Amino acid sequence: MAEPSATRRDLEAVSRFVEHFAAQLVEAGLPRMPARVFAALLSSDTGVMTSAELGERLRISPAAVSGAVRYLAQQHMVSREREPGSRRERYRVRGDQWYEALTNREAVIRRWEDALREGVTSLGSDTPAGRRLAETLAFFEFVEKEVEGMMARWRVQREERFGRGGA
Repeated sequence: MAEPSATRRDLEAVSRFVEHFAAQLVEAGLPRMPARVFAALLSSDTGVMTSAELGERLRISPAAVSGAVRYLAQQHMVSREREPGSRRERYRVRGDQWYEALTNREAVIRRWEDALREGVTSLGSDTPAGRRLAETLAFFEFVEKEVEGMMARWRVQREERFGRGGA
């Protein structure tokens, strides 16, 4: 499935962007292959590619694509869908993938908070370790509230800037 405007692009420049952005994602902690797949999908006009297209674009094996997509789907950074009338899957990145991924992180933060509360109780809030855990818990509670407010403000700004459907 060729990109509609891909013929008007410098494919080498696009490839350099994909590798550069993927390197930035790797620096932030994302594994290399998922970072490359995510950057390729993000730079695609449609935001949708099949395993074969990703493999060809990135010059990687079907197994590498599969592992990367599995990781990205678990992180809520891409979604899988069936090609109409086919058994082939295609992978999609949407404009709101960042929102979905961050929302998923909120659930992780809440689990960390629960574990930290248990740790404070187990260690005692009057011990050095208990106080350290309590401070860590307070930080994550602060972050959770800030992310909630930030996401509400983002939804308003996104709608103003990109309309209801987003980018």
